[in-house]
Amino acid sequence: MNAINSAVLKPAFPRCFVPEGADLTNKDVVVGLLNTLLSQEVSSGDGFEQWILDNSEFGAAISQAGSILYIEMTCATDDPAKAGEYQAFVENVEPAVKPLSDELNKKFLLLAEKFPLDKKRYEVSLRAAKADVALFVDKNVPLQTEVALLSQEYQSVSGAMSVHFDGQDRTLPEMSKFLLMTDRGVRERAWRATAARRMQDKDRFEAIFDKMLVLRQKIAVNAGCTNFRDYMFKAYHRFDYTPDDCKAYQRAIKDIVVPLRREIDLRRQQDMNLDRLRPWDGAVDPLGRAPLEPFKTAGQLIEGVERMISRLDSDLAGLYRDMKGLGLLDLESRKGKAPGGYQNTLNEARKPFIFMNAVGIDDDVRTLLHESGHAFHAYLSAHDPLVEYRHAPMEFCEVASMSMELMADEFTGEFYSVQDAKRSTVELLEGLVSTLAWVATIDAFQHWIYENPGHTPQDRRAAWGRLNAEFGGGVVDWSGLEEERSYLWHRQLHIFEVPFYYIEYGIAQLGALQIWQRFKDDPRQAVSYYKKGLSLGGSRPLPELFAAAGIRFDFSKEMIVPLVDTVYRQWKDRL
Repeated sequence: MNAINSAVLKPAFPRCFVPEGADLTNKDVVVGLLNTLLSQEVSSGDGFEQWILDNSEFGAAISQAGSILYIEMTCATDDPAKAGEYQAFVENVEPAVKPLSDELNKKFLLLAEKFPLDKKRYEVSLRAAKADVALFVDKNVPLQTEVALLSQEYQSVSGAMSVHFDGQDRTLPEMSKFLLMTDRGVRERAWRATAARRMQDKDRFEAIFDKMLVLRQKIAVNAGCTNFRDYMFKAYHRFDYTPDDCKAYQRAIKDIVVPLRREIDLRRQQDMNLDRLRPWDGAVDPLGRAPLEPFKTAGQLIEGVERMISRLDSDLAGLYRDMKGLGLLDLESRKGKAPGGYQNTLNEARKPFIFMNAVGIDDDVRTLLHESGHAFHAYLSAHDPLVEYRHAPMEFCEVASMSMELMADEFTGEFYSVQDAKRSTVELLEGLVSTLAWVATIDAFQHWIYENPGHTPQDRRAAWGRLNAEFGGGVVDWSGLEEERSYLWHRQLHIFEVPFYYIEYGIAQLGALQIWQRFKDDPRQAVSYYKKGLSLGGSRPLPELFAAAGIRFDFSKEMIVPLVDTVYRQWKDRL
């Protein structure tokens, strides 16, 4: 992908504080603007609110500057110039911003005492600022920079991976297509080739992560926390649930979801007439049908998803067309491109950007729908003048994306015949069950990692093995592949790049299932509630955002049981 069109990057509203043409990748320019905010005299309530708006404008502008560099780096991890520009921002600008941002938070809280703000409007801002001030320690800034650079190294190593398979060099996302082949020998060769490529860099990944662990524990201790888990709960502003709640989720998944996952795997084994399932047997159609092939080109994917969303809701379809027309989609897999997919908001332009690695499989349709849900969230909350309120807590952001997958599933006929659409839905529901169990696995693993600082790589592999056994269902046979299995977590970029950001998927999936249940009964009402919830951005506490979308913020066993029962019934109906 080339640089994002400069016309797209223009501010959605004229700047009042940040000068036009200011280079926000230049540390001196950024520091100068921050010092101006810090030195501004505020003598009235109206003046205070204008200062808040100036601060927000600056935050949006510098966030967008960083987002552009990140997007261009991940789109071409093999471009030294783009890597260098992003690295320079991480090394020079971000460390300069953090201590001054702490001073801004302190000034905000002092002014709020002098000029009281509307309690409901600023409730979320005030509690977040108080938490950030309590957590900030100046000596953590260089440590956080080191972690960010290690994260970039992980991206670069992952993005450089390719496999020479059947006469061609292929990216790892491209290799996933071969796991859908009905020829079991081809699947096994593809799986083993991919696993072998990952194993080549296992020691490098382990070294990166061990360095991260030491730095993260130092950061936690410097901030007065016992471990990095407790630090991140505060840093993520998890005001509405605790580590114990996460562990209750894990237990509920073990009791309710893992048995269903086992039933799904056993049925697959029976349908495939196998004496044992192997890791390369999990994605292929169990009845031996050819892989679903929803599209051949990224253009066909874009057009098909547009038709699906148009049938769902005309307002959302208009937002999708806006994004498409502005060229804010980079969807094809290619060598040098970072793995995975994401949606990133250009905060000053108030526009979303979607990145993914499409290779022509059914899951690509789900991924684009998922990231489009995030994009709709960005669009529908773009009206708020405060940049922080244009971003919801991640537990609700993922409701936006996962609900879009489930609601739009009604319209997969835009890609498939009636029979193939049923197959696609079965894959969606089976994937949903696997996701709930995988979230519990990753979350439990991260709790173990950071509750046990000083553990060895061998300890870590043993813990990972125990958790895989606990949440995996026990059907897939990994005999002879124990070493490959012990490093599977290397694929989960969240563990390296955004630690403790994963339970959000489990919490959000339960919210999305509630929206889906309503959608089955009343599609128009469900979409209306969905848009209402998204339009609030992050301006209200998490339970209120869920309530606005017509659902409950609840991930207890009592909530999980009926939702999983609905999934089970829908799955059985489509077999």
